[in-house]
Amino acid sequence: MPTIDEPGPADGGPGRPDNPFEQTTAPERPKRTRSVRDGLLLVLVITAVLVGLGAAGVGRSKAPKSSALPSVGAETAAPSSAPPTVAPDVPTPEHPWSGSPAEAWPNGADGIGMPDSTPATGVFSAKQVAADLAAVKAYLVASNLDPQVVSGASAQPVLDLMDRQDADLLAKALAHPSAENDPTSWLSRFDPAWAVPVTTEVKVQGRISFEGDGDRGMLVHTDVTYVYALRPGPDAGKAAPGGTAAPASWVQADHGREVEREIVRRVQDFRFYDPAHYDVQAGRPVLDKGSADFGNNRCEMGSGFLEPEFAFMRAAATGPAPSGPASDPYDRTKPMENGPQDCGTVSRT
Repeated sequence: MPTIDEPGPADGGPGRPDNPFEQTTAPERPKRTRSVRDGLLLVLVITAVLVGLGAAGVGRSKAPKSSALPSVGAETAAPSSAPPTVAPDVPTPEHPWSGSPAEAWPNGADGIGMPDSTPATGVFSAKQVAADLAAVKAYLVASNLDPQVVSGASAQPVLDLMDRQDADLLAKALAHPSAENDPTSWLSRFDPAWAVPVTTEVKVQGRISFEGDGDRGMLVHTDVTYVYALRPGPDAGKAAPGGTAAPASWVQADHGREVEREIVRRVQDFRFYDPAHYDVQAGRPVLDKGSADFGNNRCEMGSGFLEPEFAFMRAAATGPAPSGPASDPYDRTKPMENGPQDCGTVSRT
């Protein structure tokens, strides 16, 4: 599963690296009335990309269904164990969550747990804290759940909620995506030519917490996993990964009933600065740093879209081979490990 360090200060600002995804130590904080990005770096990291295991059907087979897992609500604290094992089953357009622990998870925004109380923090009143936390949740919903965004139609719902300097960085990544500057480090979207959601439902599990940041402002922590169910798009079998000619069987076969899940975990920190000391837009969270793991995605990144690997593609064994031990993309007990992007395999989808 890949992870990407997120970008930093505005273009031309002190300390701005040529590569906004380069992880760098942040210099001193900005002085009074200066932009929050002057002298700061935004670190976005894709920590891992995980692909499916083996050829079609490996790790998922028709088996007697276990009794349904009891439904669970949104997290209120860090989990102490991974979700239980579910009897393997092949997902279909009608039952896209079959064989996945996410079947028991909440749908959409209901899966993002909020703090039980919102006391005054730093210079912010209790009412302001509640409003700022709601703004962060709105950003998470827009960037990972909004149908316009997820379907690849438009990222405008996300841009409309961002701090202007963060919005400029995302707009540049959208206009010129690359492995070093991929908009999927900010948001989840799929190219309908490659993958099409089979349902508007997205299974979600995660939480939001907050604390004072020492500068009379507020730091908001988020850790959320999103599970998408997709079918191959019309062009998914017309070009093999890397742009080489696809096997004839890819093009001739009807893959319309195949469903794969992509599991995306994002750990992101947002800051709300004291408006008396910083030039900020009220109610707009500033993305401080973030990491992402993409489970069941192609190893190659940089197209600007998430690209799930379907079973017929794994059977063709094209593209770079994943390496490293299998990882459970549903296990939320493990901290994100920032570092070089890794491409491994998932133990389940």
